[in-house]
Amino acid sequence: MSFWKTKKLGEMTTEEWESLCDRCGKCCLIKLEDEDTREIHFTSVVCKYIDLKTCRCTRYDERTRLVPQCLDLKQHDFAEFNWLPSTCAYRLLSDGEDLPAWHPLLTGNGKSVEKAGISIKSYAMKETEIDRPEEHIIRWLD
Repeated sequence: MSFWKTKKLGEMTTEEWESLCDRCGKCCLIKLEDEDTREIHFTSVVCKYIDLKTCRCTRYDERTRLVPQCLDLKQHDFAEFNWLPSTCAYRLLSDGEDLPAWHPLLTGNGKSVEKAGISIKSYAMKETEIDRPEEHIIRWLD
């Protein structure tokens, strides 16, 4: 049986934990919080450290030091994962759901994320290329 079906997030090894990440890049998009409603709005603007060809952080081991807003998910209460995109494996598993059919752990192919239209590759822009992230708020289609 698959490890994500038998273990809770907090019980996973580092290797298992990291393999849950589908490399979509959505968590690296800059998020804005409405001060009145506390609603989180994703933008199409991405952190300067992400490689848009691979959707991987180029400074992963130092990310939380270099970008104070960047979170190490393993260091947080899993109940707080509701801000993550609805397609995120960490959020899905935290909510008692299963991995989506396009997830690389199920397909054996990292390109399945892009083929399913989940990756940010086709629309993300680096924060160094824009002035006002609030002009780039996006809406997810679930």
